[in-house]
Amino acid sequence: MYNLLAGLKIIEVSSFVASPTVGLYCAQFGADVVRVDHKAGGLDYDRYMMTREGRSLSWENLNRGKKSVALDLHSAEGRELLVELVRATGQMVTNLPVNSFLAHDKVASGRPDLVSVRIMGWHDGRQAMDFTVNAASGYPLMTGPEEWDPAVAPPVNQVLPAWDFITGAYCAFALLAGLRHRDSTGKGAEMRVPLGDVAIGTMANAGAMAEMLYRGGDRERLGNAIWGAFGRDFISKDGKRFMVAALTAKQWSATVEAFGLGKPVAAMERELGVDFAASDHHRFVNRAQLFDMFQEAASAFDYAELAVRLKNAGATFERYRTMYEAAKDPDLVGNNPLFGPSPANPSGFAYPATRSFANLPGEQPGDPKPAPYLGEHSEEILAERLGLSSGQVARLIDRGVVGTSDKDSK
Repeated sequence: MYNLLAGLKIIEVSSFVASPTVGLYCAQFGADVVRVDHKAGGLDYDRYMMTREGRSLSWENLNRGKKSVALDLHSAEGRELLVELVRATGQMVTNLPVNSFLAHDKVASGRPDLVSVRIMGWHDGRQAMDFTVNAASGYPLMTGPEEWDPAVAPPVNQVLPAWDFITGAYCAFALLAGLRHRDSTGKGAEMRVPLGDVAIGTMANAGAMAEMLYRGGDRERLGNAIWGAFGRDFISKDGKRFMVAALTAKQWSATVEAFGLGKPVAAMERELGVDFAASDHHRFVNRAQLFDMFQEAASAFDYAELAVRLKNAGATFERYRTMYEAAKDPDLVGNNPLFGPSPANPSGFAYPATRSFANLPGEQPGDPKPAPYLGEHSEEILAERLGLSSGQVARLIDRGVVGTSDKDSK
């Protein structure tokens, strides 16, 4: 945790993954992020997987370092309190519908310089989720074994909600861009970011759209091979599966050296009249023959020995792990300064927690902070932002308009 955004206050009205990610990343850089939910919890409050005590581990990790306010958002009074909180704060992140009670123009009528970021489904207003925009992007039909018949082969969905996380990161950038614009012009801004546009736009930015239009059809499936370069999974003598990538001449030379294939590769180059070190193209076009050669060499080494050879040569590689293995790995987690000591999580379950992905040399990152209990900061924020007295807040609580901490409710 760093304090680069200290002093920045954000109201977040979120659910699921993309929108909470915006506030999470800002909080990791010191922003004061207040998440506002319906008093019974938002749509993601009980998102799988749940602990035995009924706490969502997803919710807990996407809301670290934030404060929580719980309001009756089904009531006019609760909604008006939220609108007033946004106006008092000046910046908002949400994935509520464009024409909801939290519409930018409605809120900005009382705060003309409001900066808001709204995550949408599709640009035309249709609903979308990571899993559905991924289906539309074409990537699931490019994934899978290369021997599958393209006419009948099924799609392969990715497990990671990548479009959600990319959208969250992009929206954190958009929010800061809007704030910079306001600082220089005094004008507010509404930024609408459709999840579907992030997916199809990323596909275009990657060059894949141009590629498909240029070739007049779809790219073939490649299994675990890297498109346009040398890289694939191999299996060692003792059955360990690992991934190797060689996208540069240096990586290629290191990989050849580690596998002990200098002479066979040179002979193949003479036979084909090519220089593999000089061209991704030649390595990719001749990948099948090269893969067979490298797999035969891998079969002569146990993984531990081959890993040393790859490391010493300067190759780029990594062993496949289950996610459980990754979570317990000393290099990935245990000795990685990205992770700090477990804070007092609402779930009561202690486990490594992430600091900011970025690190500032010479600066000490703070330890990870816990997620709040739902409604934990309702009284504090209403008093601080709206100037309500303790008596006024108490009456709102008594009438069910404001919710308080759910610490003892599970």
